[in-house]
Amino acid sequence: MCDKCPFAKTRMCAVPGSGGGTSGVVFIGEGPGANEDKAGLPFVGAAGKFLDEMLHDIGLSRDHVFITNVVKCRPPGNRDPLPEEVYICTEAYLWRQLNILKPTLLVTLGRHAMYRFLPATEKISEIHGSLMYTTNSVSGGELRILPLYHPAAALYNGGMRSTLKEDFAQIRNILGTCRG
Repeated sequence: MCDKCPFAKTRMCAVPGSGGGTSGVVFIGEGPGANEDKAGLPFVGAAGKFLDEMLHDIGLSRDHVFITNVVKCRPPGNRDPLPEEVYICTEAYLWRQLNILKPTLLVTLGRHAMYRFLPATEKISEIHGSLMYTTNSVSGGELRILPLYHPAAALYNGGMRSTLKEDFAQIRNILGTCRG
């Protein structure tokens, strides 16, 4: 059991991630919410149902992708994780997961996850759905990043639903390019 950060005292379950990863796609959100904290699995609430729908639309399922978060435990009161908490969890777990999975594509869900891989000067409103590149700070290898809005955005703003679905369709195009 991890006790590297304060979340260990307030969480119900750690949520390391789930899925098969056979497609080479890893989805990364910010952190678990209340439903995920109870279940020990990522994206199981309403945002997760929309994520499942979008996966289905491009011919994938949770069995084919790996889904995780930047931090593996729910922050108290569902607050944003502090930079030092993100650093601890990323260094302890996320980089190791990525080095084991060796994904073809990282899909960041929301700006908080995006900022773990891309500079904070980037704006999700300007680059969502665009393939970006960065360097894996552990292995030195290149990472392909597809920043997308978080699926929960569509729950609060119905107009975001079509934007997310359009951006999500890029995954199929990118995978075809990467495999070709």
